[in-house]
Amino acid sequence: MKVLKLLPFMIAAALVQAPAANAGDLAKGEQVYKASCASCHGSGLMGAPKLGDKAAWGPRVSKGKDAVYANALKGFKMMPAKGGNPGLKDDEVKAVVDYMISKAS
Repeated sequence: MKVLKLLPFMIAAALVQAPAANAGDLAKGEQVYKASCASCHGSGLMGAPKLGDKAAWGPRVSKGKDAVYANALKGFKMMPAKGGNPGLKDDEVKAVVDYMISKAS
């Protein structure tokens, strides 16, 4: 129960430590999200954290943005590297991570 009470503070601390994405990067991230990520992260398919779900994103964000980037780039559990779109550039993957985190804060 104590962890749940601390969760908002952990999320806030992680977001404060991470540099904020600019509006252009967030727009690019939204575009990539819609094209490559929404099919799983929109519905929570196979355990993917849903866009905007603060409770699901909190533990991920608390590990630091670099850890979330690494999971998105290399794959994690059921998610393949780059969300299954090997054509994405690393900066595009990072932009979509920034976009999804921004929706969970």
